Amino acid sequence: MRIAALQTVATPSVERNLDTARRLIAEAAQEGAQLVALPEYFCFMGQRDSDKLALAETPGGGPIQQMLAEAAREHGVWVIGGTLPLRTGSPDRVFNACCVYSPEGQLAARYDKIHLFRYDNGRESFDEGRVLQAGTTPVACDVGGLRLGLSICYDLRFPELYRRLMHPPCDLIAVPAAFTHTTGRAHWEVLLRARAIENQCYVIAPAQGGLHENGRRTFGHSLIVDPWGEVQALQEVGEGVVMAELDV
Repeated sequence: MRIAALQTVATPSVERNLDTARRLIAEAAQEGAQLVALPEYFCFMGQRDSDKLALAETPGGGPIQQMLAEAAREHGVWVIGGTLPLRTGSPDRVFNACCVYSPEGQLAARYDKIHLFRYDNGRESFDEGRVLQAGTTPVACDVGGLRLGLSICYDLRFPELYRRLMHPPCDLIAVPAAFTHTTGRAHWEVLLRARAIENQCYVIAPAQGGLHENGRRTFGHSLIVDPWGEVQALQEVGEGVVMAELDV
């Protein structure tokens, strides 16, 4: 299976971000990708974390989910839809959800981010728990005869999640992310390679990569790693598509 990790630099405009996603999915499909993966928050990077609350969609409905389903169906590819905010039972919390769509445009799986990011180095700080409700259940699914394990960004730092995903073993693990430049420079690649080696599977890691309108700088370096820990493809910064062939 030929797979593609898409890198974006999301803005506060959902419409612009969805246009970018459509274009990159089409580009990857034209280059032969059978599975494409978008980064965390590909659809929105606002001025404040709480901006997500107004954009949250009901599971199964809304323009973001509609675009993902339509793109999968139009191009006949599997789409790992990065993440989008989905409503919870609380007005001040959303799930950070990764939805997977089949080439027929049907929802194949949904994973809600379990581990919520909190970081403060004195110059920049983030606390996802102010707005996000943590998920509780690891999720894996079948994609074209391969087993795909789902995770999101900060989950990468918790190897026990991936061990749970490996029963039965996964052929591919997805890690859509929006790592900060500080943490990404220190740990992004080494953690992804470690997850690939210890679980003996491929890892696809689409990322946000650049300076956003809200002033946040994400690390980028979207990549695909093989089970030996070798980086098969890499996009450092800016929009782009990285592709590799799975040999399973």
